Amino acid sequence: MKVKNILISQPQPTEFEKSPYYDLTKKYSINIDFYKFFKIEGISGMEFRKSRINILDHTMIVFASKNTVDHFFQLTRDLRLDMPESMKYICTTDAVAHYLQKYVPYRKRKILFAKNNNPKGVYDLFAKNKEGSFLLPGGADSSSTQFVDYLEKHGISYTQAVIFHAIPADMKNDLDITKYDMIVFFSPYGVHALRENFPDFNANEVAFAALGQNTAAAVEAESWPLAVVAPTPETPSITSAIALYLKDHATRRR
Repeated sequence: MKVKNILISQPQPTEFEKSPYYDLTKKYSINIDFYKFFKIEGISGMEFRKSRINILDHTMIVFASKNTVDHFFQLTRDLRLDMPESMKYICTTDAVAHYLQKYVPYRKRKILFAKNNNPKGVYDLFAKNKEGSFLLPGGADSSSTQFVDYLEKHGISYTQAVIFHAIPADMKNDLDITKYDMIVFFSPYGVHALRENFPDFNANEVAFAALGQNTAAAVEAESWPLAVVAPTPETPSITSAIALYLKDHATRRR
C-alpha cells in the first residue's frame, strides 16, 4: 500500500513548520491534514454525585491519559475535595506521571508508572499494591477498562468512575475520508468517532496508525488493518513510527 495523503486525528500544531509532521511532508513528499475527531467534556460535581462514588474511599488513583488527569482534578475542585497526602497515583506511562506533577508534588512511592511505557506493566503495580482500593477514572468507554479483567481475576478492590464524556465531531461534511491512504489515531475515542461518522467506508484500503496499546486494540476490534503502532523501543513516537513505515510505503521520497 502506497501512502500519499495522511489524516492526523488531532488539531494541527501551532508551529507546524517546526513539527516532526512537517519534516515528514518534506522528506516523503506526502500531504498531511489535521482534524480533531472528538471533544472531551468533563462532568460536573453535581452529575458525579449521582454515581454515589466517594473518591476518598480509595487509596490509589489510576491515570491512563493526560486528559484524564486534567478532568479528574477539575472534578475534585468542583467537589471541593482536598486529596490527602496518603493518596497514591498509578500512571500508564512516564509522560502521564510527569504531567501529573502539575497537580501533585512528586514523591517517590507516591507517583508510580509502568516501566518501559508498557501499559501491561501497570499489572505489576496492581500486584504490589493489591491490598489497596483503586479508582479508575475515565470516560464511559475509556482505556482504564482494560485493567478490569485483571483486577477482577485477582480479587482486587476497584471502582470505575465516569468523569468525562467523549463527543464525536460531525466530520461527514468536512472530510472526504476516501482521500486518505493513512489515518492516525491517538485514542480509542477517535476510532469510535470515525466509525460513527463513516460506517460504510472501505477500511481495507487504508493503513491505520495508533498511538498506545489501547488505541491499537480499538482499531483491531474494528478489524481494520493496523500498519503502525507506537511507542515501541525502535519507534518511541508516532512520527518516528510513521517515518519507518513511509520508508517502504511512501509514493515518493526526496
